[in-house]
Amino acid sequence: MFEPIVKLIVALNGNLKKGQIAAGFSWGLLLGLVPAGNVFWVLVFVASFFFKHHHVSKVLVLALIKILIGLINPLLDSAGWAFLHIEALEPFFTALYNMPFVPLTRFNNTLVAGGLVSGIVLFIPVYFIIRLLVPLYRNKVLPKIANNAVVKSLKRLPLVSKLLKAIGSAAGAKDTL
Repeated sequence: MFEPIVKLIVALNGNLKKGQIAAGFSWGLLLGLVPAGNVFWVLVFVASFFFKHHHVSKVLVLALIKILIGLINPLLDSAGWAFLHIEALEPFFTALYNMPFVPLTRFNNTLVAGGLVSGIVLFIPVYFIIRLLVPLYRNKVLPKIANNAVVKSLKRLPLVSKLLKAIGSAAGAKDTL
């Protein structure tokens, strides 16, 4: 139950490259914004494994976005509708729809198109933002969290101490926080 969270904490606190963590967040965002259950989502998911990134951060961001997708769907629907109604692209979309197997991607669904366009547009900015935030977290936030009086008292609780031991053993360190 705690294993994915432990792995993300270990990655953030450890020596894993910040670019790999950032790429995992970006892939999770893209996969989270595109509705699952069609061939296109499966193809993007499989393609993501050909690139080097932190898979646990991808899955956690994907899960978080899928939890919040009800709030995001109206924006994705509007973006998809606007994209699918670009007059210059209508002949291209018609040709795609008449090809075999391409309609299985559901590219002509406003949520799929909006999720794809939004995910592609946000992929690079999210990558660079997370790439900047990881060192900030490691150098500024983590020491403040570790020295906080509330955190020190929480460390004494049995469940928290077991979680910290699991994080420490996964990281190969004695004390993570």
